[in-house]
Amino acid sequence: MYTFTFLNHNPDLLFFMKYKVFKIIFIICLFPVLNLNGQIRIWNIDNLKNAKSLTSEAAKLIIRDANKDLAKTLVTVMDKPMTPPSADKHDYLSMGRYWWPDPSKADGLPYIRKDGVVNHEIDKLDRGPLGAFARSIKNLSIAYFLTSEDKYARKAVENLQIWFINKDTKMNPNMNYGQTIPGRRDGEGRGEGVLDTYSFVEMLDGVELLRSSKLFTAADQLTIKVWFTSYLDWMLTSEIGNEERTAKNNHGTAFDVQATRYALFTGKKDVATKIITEFPANRLFKQIQPDGSQPLELARTTALGYSTFNLTHFLDMCSIAKSINIDLFNSTSGDGRSISKAVDFLVPFIGTRVEEFKYKQIKDWDAVQLKLCWQIYRADQFRPRPIYKNIYSHYLNSDEKEINTLLY
Repeated sequence: MYTFTFLNHNPDLLFFMKYKVFKIIFIICLFPVLNLNGQIRIWNIDNLKNAKSLTSEAAKLIIRDANKDLAKTLVTVMDKPMTPPSADKHDYLSMGRYWWPDPSKADGLPYIRKDGVVNHEIDKLDRGPLGAFARSIKNLSIAYFLTSEDKYARKAVENLQIWFINKDTKMNPNMNYGQTIPGRRDGEGRGEGVLDTYSFVEMLDGVELLRSSKLFTAADQLTIKVWFTSYLDWMLTSEIGNEERTAKNNHGTAFDVQATRYALFTGKKDVATKIITEFPANRLFKQIQPDGSQPLELARTTALGYSTFNLTHFLDMCSIAKSINIDLFNSTSGDGRSISKAVDFLVPFIGTRVEEFKYKQIKDWDAVQLKLCWQIYRADQFRPRPIYKNIYSHYLNSDEKEINTLLY
């Protein structure tokens, strides 16, 4: 009785105790979503375990890259020279890649589209820093997994705190101003901006690898989960998120991959399973024709590039689905539409000249062919075929080969 009377006469202490009790209950309630061992969804965990001997060239290359990241300081959303219409620099801001000033207008507004031609004004905003941040987590987390050296985990956790946790530097969990177009929509973002966070899909595999480190506290893990819970909610309920969800091309595919990955990361397996189960009918069979072509990607000025880009998303979803024991790769429609058909449609273009390509590819022909070879390699992991192995064995080389064959 005395204790309660004492507390009633000390409202500040009573509030403090209530806050502590609430915090403890909150952590207990969220604790089931923690998995201290982690579960990666895209990368090949067996390959990573085998690389712990550090004798492989791939392991050496990853550690080389991680050592570079140890010395880097992140550029944050607070460092951009412009402020979003919200007046809050914590809101991510980017500009559409292919939009340029209208030369017929004195002020250039509104910008006009030149498909496939990148306007490097985008480099001033948040897209580059977000990508650099995600890559740093990838490199540092793998280096920590391979070596167990705390210096890599410490830097990775610091970077995660900067981007998701620290009140002075963190990004707000929305894409309200992603891929804006000057002079259009009063500065509001577009559905296409959701694609800017696709780097987080693989980055979360790195977050999972960090769970074994004592430096990655339960409090930090929970805060990051709360961030992704809020972001997933924004994706599924906002008008801008809905624009991307209903996109009929690679943007819609990428939306599903992201939503599925974030749902699994935040413990919403039912949401992830629903998206995966509906993926063949909603995405594969609508975007891939019976001959394997992807008409909406082939209509672009970089047709091989976008066909390969969308194939990458298909295969990412296959890896995620496989992690919860769902075979998505072999899904086939009644008239033969499938991921294998999409791969087979693109295979004949490997090793050819751009002049032989009957669609448009206005740039990066050689680089895109290499990216396609990597997706053929990944497809071969789901359904091995001699023709696939012959192609990627012949064309893939260099440091990138070593690293990618380790990860996938």
